[in-house]
Amino acid sequence: MPDTHAPRMWEEMMMTRSKRFARTIVAGSVLLAGAALFAAAAPAADLKHYESQKKDFWTNPPPDWFLGDETEGQKGLAPVQGPATGLSAEEITANLEKIKLPQGFHISLYAAGVNSARQMAWGDRGTLFVGAFSVGNVYAITGQGEKKDVKVVIKGLKMPTGIAFHDGTLYVADIDRILAYEHAEDMLDKMPDGKVVYDDMPSYPAHGWKYLTVDKDGWLYVPFGVPCNICLPPTNTGQVRRVDPKTGMAELVAIGVRNSVGGAVDPRTGDYWFSENARDWLGDDKPSDKLNHVSRMGVHFGYPYCHQGDIPDPKYAMGHDCSEFTPPVLKLGYHVAPLGMKFYTGDQFPAQYKNGIFIAEHGSWNRHKFQGARIVHVAVDPDGKNAKEEVFASGWLQGDREYTGRPADILLAPDGSMLVADDWAGAVYQISYRQ
Repeated sequence: MPDTHAPRMWEEMMMTRSKRFARTIVAGSVLLAGAALFAAAAPAADLKHYESQKKDFWTNPPPDWFLGDETEGQKGLAPVQGPATGLSAEEITANLEKIKLPQGFHISLYAAGVNSARQMAWGDRGTLFVGAFSVGNVYAITGQGEKKDVKVVIKGLKMPTGIAFHDGTLYVADIDRILAYEHAEDMLDKMPDGKVVYDDMPSYPAHGWKYLTVDKDGWLYVPFGVPCNICLPPTNTGQVRRVDPKTGMAELVAIGVRNSVGGAVDPRTGDYWFSENARDWLGDDKPSDKLNHVSRMGVHFGYPYCHQGDIPDPKYAMGHDCSEFTPPVLKLGYHVAPLGMKFYTGDQFPAQYKNGIFIAEHGSWNRHKFQGARIVHVAVDPDGKNAKEEVFASGWLQGDREYTGRPADILLAPDGSMLVADDWAGAVYQISYRQ
């Protein structure tokens, strides 16, 4: 499903044009070969339909591109719109009373006023940097206890959802470029313009928001979502790259990836793992979103031919068998929208959580009864075997379709507690354990 926050920002964003279209190579022969198939599969006239195989769709998609091609069974479903400026601290605190956690765990408000909060990263001196989805901001949160100062330190970007901090430098991914802000914690009062360290990136806004993961060598894992719900995508999308921000060099890590907005490096092996949002409009109960493990470079995870490891796409399978592709480590559920994730390496939580994966699930829209809006924990062997999932924190979804919050990222604090970014409420929470 698309990782969508709210449709209010798309009219402005759809004015974006590709400044590097020459870098996009589309296999024209494949498109021609499939033309008859696409035409034959056209939906009924009263259902919404999008010509997502044309380059104009990718460079200038319609404002509601994320809806995809409607089906009769799910006709009329659309993303829900959250509060434009988030919730007040009082509203957030009241909502947190409904959150369910295992015994011994407690959740509290870390900071409010973080509008559209997405990926988080710690500075070397304890500054919490937070990217944003729809407002173009990067925030810096400083202070101790209840006296937190939330400041916009970078503004005017397209969609700086992905951020990372390494060796004193803040890295910000803004759809079609990665910017570096050196000595960022010394510049909170007046952040200088960022230095472009990598820009071999398509400028498609659709599924163009990013998530950054730093490995032990200081390279950045960067996913590139496809600019559609389901299509034969441009060949510089649907993949994960590993980028050296010091040299601008990059290598291809994985392909066949629809839309990933979360990843982490396994502290046990150094392998990259990532969450993936599956396609929409196949029904309420298929396909499942995924947790993937990159066990070797260049692995193919199936998109657009196969979903959840065992469902051929009804239009785009085109003779492919799901056995050709790498299956997920775990099926996370239907339309739960898994986003940010982290391996737990702290010492505060009980031993059974050590080296497990915490995943923030943003929640559904392409489902009659929503799922997700929670945090799950996955215990799994380093080789991807024996994966077991359990719900860790829930309660942001009330009834079938009412959100009070939507978790978007996970980050460990130095004391071993967990921070959770919520772009719906515009907040950061803290989950702690005490006996």
